[in-house]
Amino acid sequence: MNDEEEALAANAAFYAAFAASDAERMDAVWARRAPVACVHPGWEVLVGRDPVMESWRRMFETGGAPPILCEKAVAHLLGPSAFVTCLERVPGAVLVATNVFVREEGRFRMVHHHAGPLTRAAPARPPPRSDVN
Repeated sequence: MNDEEEALAANAAFYAAFAASDAERMDAVWARRAPVACVHPGWEVLVGRDPVMESWRRMFETGGAPPILCEKAVAHLLGPSAFVTCLERVPGAVLVATNVFVREEGRFRMVHHHAGPLTRAAPARPPPRSDVN
C-alpha cells in the first residue's frame, strides 16, 4: 500500500468507527503521542487527547452520533503526515471535513478532525482556455 492509500485507509477506519459508534475503534484511530484537536460541527475546538476521546465516548453513549457516510475523500501527502478532505453525509445535511494524520508507530493516526456544514457546492471550474496567448 502506498502512502496515499494508507492515508485513505486511516480515514476509512475513522469513519468505520464513527458509523459503528465504537469508542474502542475510535480510540485506536487517534494518535497517542502527537497533540490532537477536534472540532465537531457547532462545537468549540477540543484540544488534547482526553477531551477529544471523551467527546466521542459521550456522543456514542448518548446516541448523539448520526449515521454517517464519507464521500469524495482525497488524500494530500505532506511527508510523514497527510490530510484528507471529504464530504460527510448525515441525515438532513452534508458536511465538509478535513482529517489530519501523522505517522505513529509506522502507521497514520489522526491528530485533527474538523467538520462543518456545507452551505453550497463549489462552483464548477471553467475548462482551460486554449486560445490564451
